[in-house]
Amino acid sequence: MKQSITKNIFVSSLLLTGLLAIAGCAEMTSNSKEAAVERTRQQVQMLDTLYKTAVVLITEHYVKDPSILPAASASKALFAVMKKGGWHEVRLLGLTDLLFNAENKPSDAFEQAAAEKLLAGETGHEELIEKDGKRYLRVATGIPVVMKQCIMCHTTWEGEKGNIGALSYTVPVIE
Repeated sequence: MKQSITKNIFVSSLLLTGLLAIAGCAEMTSNSKEAAVERTRQQVQMLDTLYKTAVVLITEHYVKDPSILPAASASKALFAVMKKGGWHEVRLLGLTDLLFNAENKPSDAFEQAAAEKLLAGETGHEELIEKDGKRYLRVATGIPVVMKQCIMCHTTWEGEKGNIGALSYTVPVIE
């Protein structure tokens, strides 16, 4: 009888240890998934700084009148190269009532929700999605008018504050 009790305690201990290990693995998996999303957020922040700095520098140094290639057009060419290379997708969104290019209109529920939030003064909007078995982080960040050259093309925003546009990112989660 003593052996039976000892055996039951041993088996119960093994089962309990196994359950705790499974729970620990689930927590580690959950933590690693969140860490992957955080790494991807940091990458989006870096890309956002890079793209917005490029637009400002191009505008500041090269856009002297509205007939010159706007920085937005140059940026969209860069975005196309990144998408073609499979790195990520980024779209320029116009948030004003007057859009020069209809392709800049928010195109899906995520971008429409982002537009509402950015126009209401929020700094960004994000959503985690899964497509074809892969996770992606979608992030939208606002683009304010930051210099007088912006008003050359966006004349209706002279003296206005807030976001005139946005960048909408779809970036594979760095697993």
